Amino acid sequence: MKKKLLIGTSVVLVAGASFYGYRTMTDNKNRQKAVDSFVSDLKKQNFDDYSQLFSKKSLEDYTLTNKAVKERYETIFGSIGVTKVKVTNLKDEKYGKKNYRLTYNLELTTPEGVIKPEKYKAIYSKSNNGKFEFKWNSYLIFPGMEATDKVSLQNDVVERGAILDRKGEPLAENKEFEQIGMNPSQLGDDKKEALKEISEAIDTPVDKLEALLEPEWTKGDVFVPIKVLDDKQVEALKDKLPRGTSLASKTQRYYPLGKAAAHLVGYIGQPTAEDLDKNPDLDETTPIGRMGLEQALDNDLRGKNGLSLVITTAKGDVKKTVFKRKAVEGKTVKLTLDREAQQKAFDSLENKPGAMVASQPKTGDLLVATSSPSFDPNQFITGMADKEYKALSEDKHLPFLARYANRYAPGSTFKTITAAIGLDAGVIKPEEALPIDGLKWQKDKSWGGFWTTRVKEQPTVNLEQALVYSDNIYFAQQALKMGEKTLMDGLAKFPFNKETTLPIPMEPASISNEEKFKNDILLADTAYGQGQLMITPLQQLEMYSVFMNEGNLITPKLIEDAKTEKTDGIVSDKSAKIVLDDLVGTVANEDGYAHNLYQPGFNLAAKTGTAEIKEKQDTVGTENSFLLFLDKDKSQFMGLVFSEDSRKNGAANEKAKVLVDYLEKNYN
Repeated sequence: MKKKLLIGTSVVLVAGASFYGYRTMTDNKNRQKAVDSFVSDLKKQNFDDYSQLFSKKSLEDYTLTNKAVKERYETIFGSIGVTKVKVTNLKDEKYGKKNYRLTYNLELTTPEGVIKPEKYKAIYSKSNNGKFEFKWNSYLIFPGMEATDKVSLQNDVVERGAILDRKGEPLAENKEFEQIGMNPSQLGDDKKEALKEISEAIDTPVDKLEALLEPEWTKGDVFVPIKVLDDKQVEALKDKLPRGTSLASKTQRYYPLGKAAAHLVGYIGQPTAEDLDKNPDLDETTPIGRMGLEQALDNDLRGKNGLSLVITTAKGDVKKTVFKRKAVEGKTVKLTLDREAQQKAFDSLENKPGAMVASQPKTGDLLVATSSPSFDPNQFITGMADKEYKALSEDKHLPFLARYANRYAPGSTFKTITAAIGLDAGVIKPEEALPIDGLKWQKDKSWGGFWTTRVKEQPTVNLEQALVYSDNIYFAQQALKMGEKTLMDGLAKFPFNKETTLPIPMEPASISNEEKFKNDILLADTAYGQGQLMITPLQQLEMYSVFMNEGNLITPKLIEDAKTEKTDGIVSDKSAKIVLDDLVGTVANEDGYAHNLYQPGFNLAAKTGTAEIKEKQDTVGTENSFLLFLDKDKSQFMGLVFSEDSRKNGAANEKAKVLVDYLEKNYN
């Protein structure tokens, strides 16, 4: 009997020991799983899962929820741009009878550098449901924090740098505006009617106003911003503000030239979610460049806001600075542009499709780069109504298109380059006159129905006459004499298929769709500026600079402190001078095509040009008009005027006088 009892007791003891060993092994696995999750979620910044590791009771002791912990970590780590979390010196040990303690060093990497590693500790234990849960404590955010302490983000907001013209006059600046906003507590009982009145007064849809009032903070006696107003809007509303609204001052971006420099200067706007994902330096409150120089030079202009992450006591005293990023002021950028010349050029285009560019050819300083029609960038700052934006985006004249940076066939202004290449090759001789009969010509019957035409009939034509009276037949015949290789070799010295160094987006200039001309027709067509040539007005200005620089090419520049780039020997000094001298007659001769620009005592050289775009021969196509003008004697300025569809909108030379007169007066 005793023996049986002993055996029974042994069985119970063995079973109990087995159960205890199994439970211990399970606990160890669960414990390790909790520790692994804690470390992994922290390193991955997976704060949703991380916040679930804490016991409900420990969170309640701090009047917190799992969601609040998650949001707190996301706000702190997100604000300082934590890109990497490194956990080192991890130790897991028994802590008292029922608790365990995890100690570790936490190193946070941010765009500003690594935050000095600190030693952390986390207490955890087994809960009644068998899970291991961590005990929340403030020092888990930052060591040394107490229950009553707070983490505070302090911003040092910098001002966006200005964009100035060559004389220091603003093209983009920060200006104080009046902003209209709603006070929800003053909208009255009939809120819908009040919102309708506001909507009609400031041209803002009711649904947008309702959306502004949705956030929790917009309840009660607060100012809810709606939009920034321009001076005219303020004047109109000053004595009759809609019910529940008031005005407040706000500093905003302002563009003094408005439409005249819209494409070049651009405008700013709030960053999108995609922008924020791509650039950790951005934040939701700081505008970024959306177009033009505001976009191209955004990093310099925007600067960087300063940021301090501090631990404060209940009284608001700073207890510890965890992170500090110094503010970098936005840089003011000074351009080579002449604000007054820009305005005069834009006004001269009279809102018709076209562009004007001008420069100082010795330095490459761009004085003018304007495009028409245009838009007012200030509307993007004060708030453009949907119907206004729709009207602009659907306008057939494309007001958002920067025509000075858009490629076109250059037309007859390009004959200057063909002439210089022919002179250098010895094919064109200045005094040699070619006999030409009639107003149209073709090489032979192989050209079929294609004819090269000219406007002025002369029995013999030399180089000067061909340039002054823009004789297409002369240049077609000279191109065939040169042959494809000579012309192509000469053109290869110019900046074709080359990316621009200007902070202005544009496609490279191109000669033809393929490496070689398909036939003699394309060779002849190219010689007088048509064919498949595609060159922007800015690129033309660069190419024609050889005639003002002894055959050397000067690359345009827009930033005042940028270096002047020169490429020597594009054409010979002798050939450049011959062409330049021959262009004087275009202005000086009474029957010259740009005689309207003639000023006694001033030696202005010029070349007019047209490029016709049509589907087939013997039809009238759309004609674009160009004017190249050059200060022959002092080389202080040169420019190019472009008029799109000139049969409807007027020739380029008709639009140039105000700008030319200004440059003659101020740049000599």
